[in-house]
Amino acid sequence: MMRKGLTIGEFATMSHLSVRTLRRYHEAGLLAPATVDPYTSYRYYQPDQIATAQVIHRLRQLDVPLAEVKSILATDDPERRTELIAGHLRRLEAELDRTRAAVVSLRQLLRPDAAAPEIELRSVPARTAVAIRAQVEQENALAWFDLAMTELDESFPPTERTGPPGGRYANELFTDGIGLMTVFRPVRSPRASGRIEVVEFPPADLAVTVHRGPHDDIDVTYGRLGAWVASHALGVDGPVHETYLVGPRDTGHAERWRTEIGWPVFRIASG
Repeated sequence: MMRKGLTIGEFATMSHLSVRTLRRYHEAGLLAPATVDPYTSYRYYQPDQIATAQVIHRLRQLDVPLAEVKSILATDDPERRTELIAGHLRRLEAELDRTRAAVVSLRQLLRPDAAAPEIELRSVPARTAVAIRAQVEQENALAWFDLAMTELDESFPPTERTGPPGGRYANELFTDGIGLMTVFRPVRSPRASGRIEVVEFPPADLAVTVHRGPHDDIDVTYGRLGAWVASHALGVDGPVHETYLVGPRDTGHAERWRTEIGWPVFRIASG
């Protein structure tokens, strides 16, 4: 008698999935047995279904929705299947980044003994730089920043630069979720090209501190700077300034990054 296929027990052993899990996949319409005995209702599988079962298991471990798993399994195009899986992996990686940033920030906030950041008031003179600016939605800010800074770097090699790059970010970027972003580089001979402009930055009085390390918890440094500004009867006047003293373009070691944060301030009149 020709064998019908692998019993569900044999298939479970070979795929490292429980019988219960395989039954659940069948009921959900994800993985039907190759045959089901009409008299005994026993399920039988073929060896080439093992890889499919393991793919389903991995996708469900990554919380891929059932409907999306079905879409992935329904396509016969390997490239399309890879594209669908990669799309979910990108979303998952973004979620992991958000989770990691939240954990780092919470650890900082839960350390009452953490040293207060060093903060100083500084008057900076007017200066000229090459810059790219645009109205940007907050959720797209990082991608826009990377593209704009890359464009500046490609247009002005290290021999032309006279200082670290920086950014100016309108308050509306944080309050409304969309606002003017400006990234710039001071260079020896500023010149416009394409969307690169020559920008004159006015003088400003700043409350300045330095955020050390990766940017996962930079919001905590912002918060501490803001508390200092408020406690010293100062008001915020204009876009936040950031200067990237040491950043990802300088070293891949995030613990070495140094980001100078400056808030334009003015004295609040008493009375």
